[in-house]
Amino acid sequence: MNVYHLPSGIIQTNGYLLTEPKLGEAVLIDAPGEIWAKIKPILAKDGCKLTQLWITHGHWDHTQGGAEVVSATSAKVIAHSEDKVLIESPTVMSKFLNGEIKLTPVHVDHWVKQGDTLSVLGTTAEVRHVPGHCPGNVLFYFSALKTAFVGDALFKGSIGRTDLPTGDFDQLAHSIRTQIYTLSDDTRVLSGHGPETSVGQEKATNPYVKPL
Repeated sequence: MNVYHLPSGIIQTNGYLLTEPKLGEAVLIDAPGEIWAKIKPILAKDGCKLTQLWITHGHWDHTQGGAEVVSATSAKVIAHSEDKVLIESPTVMSKFLNGEIKLTPVHVDHWVKQGDTLSVLGTTAEVRHVPGHCPGNVLFYFSALKTAFVGDALFKGSIGRTDLPTGDFDQLAHSIRTQIYTLSDDTRVLSGHGPETSVGQEKATNPYVKPL
């Protein structure tokens, strides 16, 4: 499996394209603005069709490119129901953006929850609910890759903002300790912004959330 790190959109939010050329299939994790122009040539190169779009959470910078991606590929969209309003009625975020950023609704085909398992690309991914930055923030953990795609729950040396509407620091800290820090220390952590890190590194050095 190939994993492509593709910062895109106005604030260079991380999208991740996973391709499996042997099966001719691909999955996109998060869809920041303008990401379709980046993934289209990769899909052609790897001989893959994008079959699914997984959304870690409903904030605009992770979903802005979703409608274009779905229109071009007919990919099925997966997300957590706690972020249904943000994803399917994104105009609720417009007042915080001064109307300067166009947001298009994305229809979700399948709602996931804590503990679900997704079979894709010849392997499986576990869904873990990690609210606190956003009510529906989930991570997707591939045990075969020892990799977790965590959205904006945790960053290298930092954590997701909790001063936004529906943010909750105590809830986020609990999510990180119970859903991320319980993964093995050598698990790669691929976040919604910035460079990758590992569970062990964040447990040892993250100044915001320490293990109990």
